[in-house]
Amino acid sequence: MTEEIPKYKIIFLGDQGVGKSSILNRFAQDKFEPNYQATIGLDFHSKNITIENQSIRLLLYDTAGQEKFKSLIPMYIRDANIIIIVFDITSKKMSLYFKF
Repeated sequence: MTEEIPKYKIIFLGDQGVGKSSILNRFAQDKFEPNYQATIGLDFHSKNITIENQSIRLLLYDTAGQEKFKSLIPMYIRDANIIIIVFDITSKKMSLYFKF
């Protein structure tokens, strides 16, 4: 009998162009794409890692940052174990997620 690997759903949220896809691609595939392409809807990666001799699977969800996809955020974050908010520290505006 094989033991099921624990899974953790991780969602990346943030405005368009802040680097969500770049961070995810670097972590999941050890790649960097210098040419920006907006994520349409949702992109998904999976990565197995080992922590303290325990294998786990990270289910990594890259959300679109465009305003037209804002209404989908509640659906994306449902059942998430971790939410990572990515933002541009040089911008005073974080339109989709925070209002200051």
